[in-house]
Amino acid sequence: MTPQNGTRQPKVFVVAGEESGDQLGGALMEALVEAAPGASFRGVGGRRMGACGLESLYPMEDLTAIGIAAVVGKLPTILRRLKETVEAVLADPPDVLVLVDAPDFTHRVAARVRARNPNIPIVKYVSPTVWIWRSGRAAAMRPYVDALLALLPFEPEVHRKLGGPPTFYVGHPLLQRLDELRPSPAEAERRRAKPPLVLVLPGSRRREISRIGADFGAALAEVGRAHEMELVLPTLPRLEGLVRETIASWPLKPSIVTNEAEKLEAFRSAHAALAASGTVTLELALAGIPHVAAYRIGWLEAQIGRRVLKGTTVILANLVAGENVVPEFLQEYCTVPALVGALGSLLEDSPARQRQEAAFASFDDIFGIAGPSPSARAAEVVLRLARDGRPGALPSPG
Repeated sequence: MTPQNGTRQPKVFVVAGEESGDQLGGALMEALVEAAPGASFRGVGGRRMGACGLESLYPMEDLTAIGIAAVVGKLPTILRRLKETVEAVLADPPDVLVLVDAPDFTHRVAARVRARNPNIPIVKYVSPTVWIWRSGRAAAMRPYVDALLALLPFEPEVHRKLGGPPTFYVGHPLLQRLDELRPSPAEAERRRAKPPLVLVLPGSRRREISRIGADFGAALAEVGRAHEMELVLPTLPRLEGLVRETIASWPLKPSIVTNEAEKLEAFRSAHAALAASGTVTLELALAGIPHVAAYRIGWLEAQIGRRVLKGTTVILANLVAGENVVPEFLQEYCTVPALVGALGSLLEDSPARQRQEAAFASFDDIFGIAGPSPSARAAEVVLRLARDGRPGALPSPG
């Protein structure tokens, strides 16, 4: 595909503000080069995008801040980088501007670019979680986002109902890793063998592990009295010390693995899992592993959440399935007896286990895994906008 300004291949400005966005941005850049070999890139990204040839305007880490105190401390830097990013876009207008995740930053970039040069097509890659909270963000994006690329299959309909921008389902990046998550015949036999292998996933942040670790340990010990189990706890190398401190008092101790290959091997062999709520629950569902999800946040955060969060579930697998097949225990409902009962039932051929297995078996059809990869689908939309510009460039999402 070539843009509207002759035979020159598209100039793409890409901005990512966090590690997950860098991964998505890098995969998109690879797909764009495959579809349009002469494509050129400018913008902001991390190591993955750098490996694809991007010279970042500044370190992506300047945009990463978690928690109110961190945001306040980095606010002068973030505001300076916001201005620099907008000025760089406007100084040499690209054929398309792609903003990946990091909504608090990228939405401000989009609004300022649109106000000063309305001819630049703008693509937002990853929808904010408007189906859970702050649903007004959907309609707020419409004036400055020409195409929203959705990771989850229910998101286009959510944005249609909320008056959001044109939304195109392209697929979750995990869909490109299904071969790594799903078992070989030998690993499938291990899933059915005794003792069952159970994954323990207490979170990827220190506070998550600290808040939920003791309950996980007590619940696993209680389940272990009735069921022989082999426990494996995948974690990040930077969290290994904290995890070892956390499990030191657990009566039943899991094996800790810290590299990606060992984690994936455990996923392919696991019979069930106990997990902190998060993206990992979708990973488990796509791997076909029945699981229990739990989460606990601070008291003040919980009070705010009860007032602003919508819906009956925060589990991605439940949202995709359209029913609450994965039991979730949040805040005061995250108790040892609740975890014991739910996990124990998954170690047997129970209706609860069968219900999850049936739901997860339908995910290939729901996600539409046949056909192009998610990054290739995303690249198709980006190139169409780069070629045709804003007015009437895209058909209505199907």
